[in-house]
Amino acid sequence: MKRMYTAGGLLLADLIILFWVRNTDGLAEWYSTHLYPIWVNTFGRLMRLVSFSVIEILLYLAVLVFGVWFLRFLRKVYKRSQDAVRYLKNGLCNLALTASILFTAYVLFCGINYYRDSFASIYGMEQQAYSTKELMQVCGIVKERVQELTGQVERDEKGRMVWQGTKKELQEQARVAMQKLGESYDQLSGYYPRPKGLFGSWILSVQELTGIYSAFSVEANYNQDMTAYNIPFTMCHELSHLKGFMLENEANFIAYLACEQSDDISFQYSGALLGWLYVSNELYTRDLSAYYKLYEDFDAGALADLEANDLFWNRYETKISEVSQKWNDTYLKATKQENGIQSYDRVVDLMIQHYRKDLT
Repeated sequence: MKRMYTAGGLLLADLIILFWVRNTDGLAEWYSTHLYPIWVNTFGRLMRLVSFSVIEILLYLAVLVFGVWFLRFLRKVYKRSQDAVRYLKNGLCNLALTASILFTAYVLFCGINYYRDSFASIYGMEQQAYSTKELMQVCGIVKERVQELTGQVERDEKGRMVWQGTKKELQEQARVAMQKLGESYDQLSGYYPRPKGLFGSWILSVQELTGIYSAFSVEANYNQDMTAYNIPFTMCHELSHLKGFMLENEANFIAYLACEQSDDISFQYSGALLGWLYVSNELYTRDLSAYYKLYEDFDAGALADLEANDLFWNRYETKISEVSQKWNDTYLKATKQENGIQSYDRVVDLMIQHYRKDLT
């Protein structure tokens, strides 16, 4: 029973903390800029000592432990053992305590950050209305950037982008790109670990996820099975969460900026093509004829990458992906992102503001 009382106490404390930061101006921002970085700069450096995703291995071990426990429980039930009920209660107590500890870690190293000042508000980029004309102009700017870069990346025999350099070198480039961006935006400065590709990236694929940030282990994890152009942008997206910016549209925008300012062509191309997808998809909803006109002379290399991307994700359109998307939508709405999974697309608002000074 002591474990259940401890679990209940931790849960109550977590709820009090979330209520407190949600209703006290400046508290979450102070925590995110003063206390949270201690965790990143200490535990994050420790996690850098291994090249694999620690949280992935821990997940597999957790499944294994649960499987062994469950089989032992079934064995006791089958033998009609007298301690089967006691064994079940003991297991449930352990599960409750473990869950409460993990939720506490989530609150301290992730949950509070949802209530900090947004990246947009810190740098004076609050949401503003924009016209279809402005959107078309930005589409033109980003398209020109894609056309400029598409011939500079290495491609395979099918015309699709392939990596330039080793996986480790590309991971290092993501870290370097974020550090460079931190020179322009002080809230993004400081230490970054290298992002890590998951061994079992199919786990993300079946959920239609490109990456995931583990606040428990301070690891930016990405789906390394995706089409190549998707990966640099995703690396930077997940690393932006490490700095406490949890809103998905802002993580996308930070990733776009990091790729745009990177010295690596693969990153520049990745950011430009992902940026193009976001702004052109928004144009599709506003002016269908203008959307198709922009695609008339689109580069064949970029089209090959987009087609490969569609083919990859089409393989994973299953009931599992539908459930995952609904769960993700619910989670995002519960964390101050009213648009749910459409929050990712709101990066267009920030991109318009980013380029507004160049519009006529």
